[in-house]
Amino acid sequence: MNADLMIAIDGPAASGKSTVAQILAEKLDYLYFDTGVMYRAVTLAALMRNVSIDDEPSVTKLTEHIAIDVIPPTKEDGRVYTVLLDGADVTWEIRSPEVNDFVSVVSMYAGVREAMTKRQREIGLRRRVVMVGRDIGTVVLHEADLKLFLDATVEERAKRRYEECLARGESVPYEEILTSMQSRDTLDSTRKLAPLVAADDAVKIDTTFMSIDEVVKIALRLLENGRTT
Repeated sequence: MNADLMIAIDGPAASGKSTVAQILAEKLDYLYFDTGVMYRAVTLAALMRNVSIDDEPSVTKLTEHIAIDVIPPTKEDGRVYTVLLDGADVTWEIRSPEVNDFVSVVSMYAGVREAMTKRQREIGLRRRVVMVGRDIGTVVLHEADLKLFLDATVEERAKRRYEECLARGESVPYEEILTSMQSRDTLDSTRKLAPLVAADDAVKIDTTFMSIDEVVKIALRLLENGRTT
């Protein structure tokens, strides 16, 4: 197997893409990079600084003046990386329900996406990376060697996110998570700029009734068989 590949994994929220990418990167000794944390950090910054989410010019300007970094875990609390916003640890704050509600809107802004895409490509083009997001295979790393698109029913995905919240000691009603996820799916798939769609050459995997290990095995098998674009 080629040791210097670019692997792109796309899909909606809680489809399993981040966990699969993390394990795959670990097995391959590749960089695991979840690009969604960048848009979440921008959203959190706007909320913290009382910048209206609906004010695209202001959100874009804010994006140009904040520093977002992703580094290896700095605490043993279940995190797989540490996200820094202007030097402050916001790893769990960017997963809040409020950020969930607005991140899709922020990620639609052309200026924000342009800035974030540039940073993401700089990392991806170094190769030996498993990059996760919603437009990696279609926009950020359209030249990726292997593209996967993971999906599952919205009910199953909401259930997974609900269980994640409970595991962290957070009490968020399942119905609230489901409604938020349905709204986000609609925004992500219908936006004009880089909508959530599978690349033509992506391998589509329905994870509704699959375990993470099963999905990882499929990805490894594809790599072993040379199933790269």
